[in-house]
Amino acid sequence: MKTIALILFGFLLYGCSISNQNGVSQIDSEIESGNYSNAYKLIDSIVALEETSDNEKQKLLFTKDSLQRVALDFNKDISDVTLWIKENHGFEPSSTQIERWEREKVLEYRIIDNQKKYFRNAAANLFRISENARSFSSSQKPTSDTPKDSLLVEALQEVDLNNGSLNYALPPKTMIVSYTLSVKPNVVKDGEVIRAWLPYPRKDISRQTNVKFISASETNYILSNDKTVHTSIYMEKEAQADEATVFSVEFEFTSQGEWFNFNQFDKNKSDSKSIDYKYYTSERKPHIQFTDAIKDLTDSITKDASTTSSIVSTIYNHIVENYPWASALEYSTINNIPEYVIENRKGDCGQVALLLITMLRYKGVPARWQSGWMMHPNEVNLHDWAEYYIEGIGWIPIDVSFGRSENSSNLLSKLFFISGIDSYRLYVNNDYSGNFYPEKKHPRSETVDFQRGEVETKFENIYFNKWTYKMQVVYK
Repeated sequence: MKTIALILFGFLLYGCSISNQNGVSQIDSEIESGNYSNAYKLIDSIVALEETSDNEKQKLLFTKDSLQRVALDFNKDISDVTLWIKENHGFEPSSTQIERWEREKVLEYRIIDNQKKYFRNAAANLFRISENARSFSSSQKPTSDTPKDSLLVEALQEVDLNNGSLNYALPPKTMIVSYTLSVKPNVVKDGEVIRAWLPYPRKDISRQTNVKFISASETNYILSNDKTVHTSIYMEKEAQADEATVFSVEFEFTSQGEWFNFNQFDKNKSDSKSIDYKYYTSERKPHIQFTDAIKDLTDSITKDASTTSSIVSTIYNHIVENYPWASALEYSTINNIPEYVIENRKGDCGQVALLLITMLRYKGVPARWQSGWMMHPNEVNLHDWAEYYIEGIGWIPIDVSFGRSENSSNLLSKLFFISGIDSYRLYVNNDYSGNFYPEKKHPRSETVDFQRGEVETKFENIYFNKWTYKMQVVYK
């Protein structure tokens, strides 16, 4: 994938055109050639011009920031890759093998300032997605984002996947969460105010109830309401020299899983006009676009699907069977996430969720994003999933990522997560790329999702590499 997409993404984000077309064309050329340092210099020179508008400066600075984010993601040399493979899989790959894996796009790299730089998790991803690479290894396949088999079975045992009621409510789980975000020492100047948004549970989702605020590190804080796409707790604090700036929150909530009997869906029901059908079946650039690749793939696999339920099952099963989990690039560096998944034949939870949503919408099935955290004991992590709409029933949860579990419950997982969700969830987002309250002034570290938090000062965004986060969970 050409990194020239980054500058186009920046233009799309800010929605205006650059007046200095010659300069932008030169930046495009340098990015396409992998000459990041030259691109930085060109961007700085255009930003310094008096005739460059504030909007244009923002776009260019975001492009520069995005290139720096790519460089952080692609920070491994070939020696790092081969050493990891030797230590973890017991063999040293030949140059011919490396070239094959690069050609097949299972060993991901970029050319940055005339150096071939590999994705920070390229070596591990190789053995997640390449059967050829695994054939040389005596070690087990690296882990994915799916919880332990026992935790999935716990949810699956609560329902009858073939018979019974239309939907089931799973036993609820109540959790107490302590979440901490720490900005590293001397990231900002002594006395400078740091603004932080930490994730906080939604109250407008029926599967998440009894949300209780317990405490926060700062006396003055702002809880966003559920009218925002991303629910958060906002705090400010002055940085002190040589010390980390720490923000924390503690809260309690109850999560209750749900499963709908897919076999009992009325296959002849029409699409809903009682919801905002046009909105939930429309494109939304940059990550929900009905491109030729999306159309061709979706049409080819759904050519025999004539009902809503058959369309859902066909698309779901295709993604489950063809796009294995792999550690992901930062979303803010990807121009079109579903296209990236198709091209690279892999994706993490959010990437395949966006592919699912895009394909469903293209076929006229209302679909939307949900995300937050998977809260399974000893398996707490960021996680994304989706919902689709069935007329007469409502919004149905679907987790295509968990549906592709490679554990012993694989078949049961596929049947369950096409129309169900377990009770170990923290709901934070009911859409993606939304606004914050209070408003964030600088471009986000994560332009799609919101799970880890966001941090900035009056002058700039503070990116992920300059702070850490930690979640601790107590199960009642």
